[in-house]
Amino acid sequence: MSKYLLHIILFLATTQFFYAQENGVVALVLPVRTSLKFNKYAINPTFSFVREQNKYITFTNKREWVQFDDAPQTYLFSYSGRFAENRGMGIGLFQQDYGVLTTFGGIVNYAYNVVLDRDSNLTFGANLGFYQSGINEGRVVSNYSDPALQNIPNNSILTLNPGINYGTTFLDFGLAINNIVAYNLKSSSLLEENPEQGLQAHVMYTGFMDSRGFFDESKFSTLIQSEFKKDKTILSGLVMIAVPKGIWAQAGYNTLYGMSAGLGINISNQIAIEYNYEKAMGDLSTFGNSHEFTIAYKFKKRYRYNYSDEEQEEALLIQDKRTRQIAARRKANATTTKVDREALAAKRAEERALAQARLDSITQAKIELRAKQKAAAAERIEERKRANNDTNGANIAQAVIATEVVANKDDKETEEAARLKAEQEEQARLAEAARLKAEQEEQARLAEAARLKAEQEEQARLAEAARFKAEQEEQARLAEDARLKAEQEEQARLAEAARLKAEQEEQARLAEAERLKAEQEEQARLAEAERLKAEQEEQARLAEAARLKAEQEEQARLAEAAKLKAEQEEQARLAEAARLKAEQEEQQRVAAEKVSEVTETGIVFPEPEDSNTDELLTVTKLALETQNVQKQLMIQLNEVLIIKEKDLKDLKKENDLSEQGIVSAPKPFKSLSAENARLESIKLQLDNEIKSQDEKIIELEALYSTRLKEVRDKRDETNMFYSRTIKALKENQFQTIRARENVLDKFESVREATEIERKRRIKRALYDNEEDRYNKDRAALSSIKKFTKPSQLPLSEKDFDYGEELTGNIRIVKDVKHVESGYYLVVAVHTDVAKRDQFLQRAIEAGETNIDFFFDVNTSKYYIYYDKFDSVEMAKRALDNKGPEPLNSKMSMVKIENN
Repeated sequence: MSKYLLHIILFLATTQFFYAQENGVVALVLPVRTSLKFNKYAINPTFSFVREQNKYITFTNKREWVQFDDAPQTYLFSYSGRFAENRGMGIGLFQQDYGVLTTFGGIVNYAYNVVLDRDSNLTFGANLGFYQSGINEGRVVSNYSDPALQNIPNNSILTLNPGINYGTTFLDFGLAINNIVAYNLKSSSLLEENPEQGLQAHVMYTGFMDSRGFFDESKFSTLIQSEFKKDKTILSGLVMIAVPKGIWAQAGYNTLYGMSAGLGINISNQIAIEYNYEKAMGDLSTFGNSHEFTIAYKFKKRYRYNYSDEEQEEALLIQDKRTRQIAARRKANATTTKVDREALAAKRAEERALAQARLDSITQAKIELRAKQKAAAAERIEERKRANNDTNGANIAQAVIATEVVANKDDKETEEAARLKAEQEEQARLAEAARLKAEQEEQARLAEAARLKAEQEEQARLAEAARFKAEQEEQARLAEDARLKAEQEEQARLAEAARLKAEQEEQARLAEAERLKAEQEEQARLAEAERLKAEQEEQARLAEAARLKAEQEEQARLAEAAKLKAEQEEQARLAEAARLKAEQEEQQRVAAEKVSEVTETGIVFPEPEDSNTDELLTVTKLALETQNVQKQLMIQLNEVLIIKEKDLKDLKKENDLSEQGIVSAPKPFKSLSAENARLESIKLQLDNEIKSQDEKIIELEALYSTRLKEVRDKRDETNMFYSRTIKALKENQFQTIRARENVLDKFESVREATEIERKRRIKRALYDNEEDRYNKDRAALSSIKKFTKPSQLPLSEKDFDYGEELTGNIRIVKDVKHVESGYYLVVAVHTDVAKRDQFLQRAIEAGETNIDFFFDVNTSKYYIYYDKFDSVEMAKRALDNKGPEPLNSKMSMVKIENN
């Protein structure tokens, strides 16, 4: 079976993803819990609207517990965010892989907001999900058909997660019910005992920092959340700070999944990336860490929404030039507008002052005119009084009346003239005032324009100076920060080096003490192991002696019956050897006749004529003698080959009969070492003779070449004799070398075939003697349990030799005698008996007294276990809860199937 199912069982059972009724249904859980920037609707359905201003397209990949192969992995593609003043929506597609188990589906989100007051909002939301879960057949690698996989069906699930949120200026309070409805379309029923069903509550704070420098106007968010499930409660918290420059960081803690930290940046105004790292703690610490990567595209916002629109973001890497120019123009226009408002206010104040002056002038003229009229009236009254007292009577009265009439007339004329004059003066004054006002306004306008231009130029100069100064200060600050950081790092490095050195010295001292202690314990353990081994060997010797005695008795019974047959076979072998020897002698005779062809002229060896021909004759005779020795050695080599081939035929026949259940008579004892020594001796002598013959032929050719220089006639009888002799010797040497190679090739073929047959016999003997092996194994286990005591010191993983690591999730072993069928939790696998016994002793020292093992005769492997179950579900649960003990570090599941 493949290695994936064990990982599925381990991960899913730990995180409670499996539906409780053993039907393979997976609850909806999107593990995007470490980000307050993207995919927030997966945390609470209202978060597609709450504190959101934009729409995003995101792609997220979450790899959990990467320490294991085929760890859980999630892919999520989403389009979500704020779509209107009172609506948020989202849609997502996801795929989750847990080894060979795959979940694929989609989720639709909708959130609606109701404004209660200026700073009070109530938001309702819901997530509707549909997905399918089942086994991905393309990822299953198994040598056998496993019912544990075949019994897991494909399921289609429809889920609903509602939520609500109440928001104020800075705070949000909300609830959500996860998997309130989970309907299985395959079985047409609601899921019961769903481990992921529960109530989720949260409190979130969102504010902005009022400071100077890099963190000015930064957004600060905190989310505290609790999940109340049937069998546990999970608390978590997230904190995020987003700097307007386009970078944000976040950190969090979850009581189940551990700590997390993340960092994100805006590559441009629309493209952003985010990475989150999650470190497992507690029960999940052995699984390893998790990584989450998100890339997002932000759509440009056409409307400015209420409810948290204070956030401003820029691009950290690729800034938009057009955006910077618009912002600069807005700032300049704001400055100009402020100056124009001040000038307009001053102008209106001046106009109000001129109007008040004109009103005061007219009022003063009227007061003066009334004063003149009152004075003239008083003078006329005095004159009438004098007229009444005058003795002239009527003449005087008439004169007075006439005078009054004239006076009245003069007064009216004077008053009219004064009025007309005042009006003319007022009109002239007003015209002059208007002219002066126009001149003053024009001068004021020109002066104001010049002042504004000067102010703008001055502001631009001051802004540039301030910018340059700020850059210099920032560079100086950065340089100082870099210097301080370098100093701190150097001090930290020196301190860390000193600490590491002290730790290393302490560790070395502790390691030396531990080593000495371990040596003493190891010596004691080895002594005990040696004693146990001696006992086991004695028991094995006695058992082997009993077995051998039984075999000898059986062999003695069969020996008499096989004796005649053996003699017949031996006679046949000797006859075959004699026949082969006769054939070789015949071949030798034919070869000798071929060599004798050199003497067909009637001259066997020419008489020496000088020292050169004498030496030629001597070397030729030696070469012919060496040739005869080679022939004898080849005959002996063929004899050994015939014996080897005969032994191979006998061994193969014995194995064939044994497999058919027919017991053959035992063969006479034969010393293979003596036979092999003889073979090597013949090969060595033959190689030496071939080498010597090559040297003689070279020497003979050299002597022949010397004679040809002296007697150039090749038809000379002596020259012709030695030419034919050298040619025949070379031909015979070539034939000998080729025959040697052919025979050695046959030896190699016979050796390989013999080795195969020997392995067949050994394997058959082991299979036939399985009962004896089983009895010895039981005796060894009983002795180990009897004489091994628990250790007083805790053991670690390095104290255990686990042997072969099982690569599949469930290994299937068939036809194991003396062991029941079922599911076994195996902690070690060994082929060596000594290593098996050593692991058994360590397990008992660790406190596991139920340790046991079984033997697979097909692979010659010992599987060590201490627990066995009748169903795969019970075995899975036990494997999931195996605990952190070193003995269980490499625990895996093995299924035994007996016919």
